[in-house]
Amino acid sequence: MNDTNSQHILSYALLLRVWAALLALTVVTVGISRIDLGALNIWAALAIACSKGTLVLLFFMHLKYESRLFAWMFLAALCTLCIFIGFTFLDVLYR
Repeated sequence: MNDTNSQHILSYALLLRVWAALLALTVVTVGISRIDLGALNIWAALAIACSKGTLVLLFFMHLKYESRLFAWMFLAALCTLCIFIGFTFLDVLYR
């Protein structure tokens, strides 16, 4: 059997730690939403959401164990999405 078809089986302990981290970040999100930080509320919520999304991608979708090509393709898609969202914000800003 060749190495390209190997499976990555994660332990239940690791999956439970990632799940606990996701729950903790959800609690932090709710806590941050109740504190008035002004314009920083959006950035704090986005940072926490990005952290949660990264955990899901790395462990539950096994991106951590894939080849670098998939990681680069994901980053290219993410950068494209950021550019489109940025253009949308610029359009709304200058109306």
